[in-house]
Amino acid sequence: MRIGLSTLFCLGKPFQAVIKRLNEFDVEHVEIVDEGPHALNNLRVSLLKEAIKTRGISLSVHAPFADINIASTSPIIRHAIMRRLKKSIRLSAQLNPEYWVFHPGIQSAVGDVLPNIDWKINLKSTRELLKEARENGLRIAIENVPDPFPFLLKRAEEFKAFYESLGGDGVDLNMTFDVGHANINGQIEEFIEKFRNKIVHTHFHDNNGDMDSHLGIGFGKINWPRIIEDLRRINYRGALVIESKSNIEESIQALKELLGLI
Repeated sequence: MRIGLSTLFCLGKPFQAVIKRLNEFDVEHVEIVDEGPHALNNLRVSLLKEAIKTRGISLSVHAPFADINIASTSPIIRHAIMRRLKKSIRLSAQLNPEYWVFHPGIQSAVGDVLPNIDWKINLKSTRELLKEARENGLRIAIENVPDPFPFLLKRAEEFKAFYESLGGDGVDLNMTFDVGHANINGQIEEFIEKFRNKIVHTHFHDNNGDMDSHLGIGFGKINWPRIIEDLRRINYRGALVIESKSNIEESIQALKELLGLI
């Protein structure tokens, strides 16, 4: 397992700050957030390539998420969303990341009138993203998300039904296990047990079980020693990406201690 760091904590700063921060923290993996002022373009991809080459670290990319709903029931809006995500896939592929991480769709306001429409659109969009990823030689992973947000996929049983509905297409779709999100839903153990063969990537951030606060590691109530023990038990070998918004250095140190590196 390798310690990683998401650039979420510096999303409000100029993109140049990302490049600078790559050299400030002792991590082996970085997750670039393709969002807002850090949205990927050809110039930023070029800068990242050079920075990664210099550091010799591995990389992942978090797909755009603001105002993104792959289950949108509006054909016009969905077209714009998918166009944005497919652009992200193409640009991300140039960085040769380990994974491109995306969120599931959101429940529609007309879902009660048109049963399962958002579920079907979510499946259709996921298949489109998988196709785009295959064409660009990119591996993608869907992330579990928390209550109370109206996402279609939050709980382990929902993901189970989702993979069953995907059928053969689901073979290429892995999972990013977000520990903080699972803690809010009280389903950490369920996800680890039921998707031990699907989890290839993780997000680490703390909370008190009540809201998605993205606290530093050890600044909430998550039992981190138990998390590390469970991930070792399923032979997890991927990155442990710190997705906290503050206390970054403390989080890195805490994770090093948990892994027995110091």
